[in-house]
Amino acid sequence: MTEMHYYEPAQGHGLAHDPLNAIIGPRPIGWISTRGQDGSLNLAPYSFFNAFNYHPPIIGFSSTSPKDTSRNAIETGEFVWNLATRDHATAMNQTSAPLPYGTSEFERAGLTPIDSRLIQAPRVAESPVQFECKVTDVVRLRNIEGAETPATMIFGQVIAVHIAKALIKDGVFDTFAANIILRAGGPTAYALITPETRFDLSRPTM
Repeated sequence: MTEMHYYEPAQGHGLAHDPLNAIIGPRPIGWISTRGQDGSLNLAPYSFFNAFNYHPPIIGFSSTSPKDTSRNAIETGEFVWNLATRDHATAMNQTSAPLPYGTSEFERAGLTPIDSRLIQAPRVAESPVQFECKVTDVVRLRNIEGAETPATMIFGQVIAVHIAKALIKDGVFDTFAANIILRAGGPTAYALITPETRFDLSRPTM
C-alpha cells in the first residue's frame, strides 16, 4: 500500500462515492423515534450516531440537514434510540423515506409504537433494546472558518433502558446474539455483527 489516493475535501474526492463513510465504519445506526408537539410520531435511522459518556450515559446523533427527527427532539427535549437488528433491516430502511411532516414512519414500515416509561416519545416494540433519552445539548456544527453548517448534533442523556432478557447472558449483554446491523460504505452497504467476527483483547494495566 505504497501508492496513496490524496484529496482535499473542499476540492472533491474524485471517487464514485465519498469514502469518509466507508472508512469510518461500520457505523452504529441511530434508529431514533420521536413525538412531535402536535402528537405525530416519527422514526428515522441516523448513521452519524454514537455513545459519548458512561456516567451519566450520553448518546448523540447528527442530522446533516433539518429533519423531522431533529425538529421533534429539539422542540420536545426527548427521543428514543432503538437498536436496529438484521430481522428488521428492511423495516428500518423504510423509515428513511422522506415523508411529509406528521406522516408516521411506523405505519409505513409496519412497526409498532409503544409507550415509554419516563418520556412521551414512543419506542419501537420490535426492537430488542431501547434507550429513553432527554436532550442535554444541541450543537450546530461549524467549519474551520466558524461558519455554521446545515448539520446539528443532538446529545441526550439515557434515563431509562429496556433490554430483552434473552440477550443478557451471565449478566453481560450478548452483542453477537442480537444480530446488530451497522452502516457500511457506499449508498447501500450494511454489515452484520456475527460470532465469527469476534476477537478479544484485555486492556493493559500500565
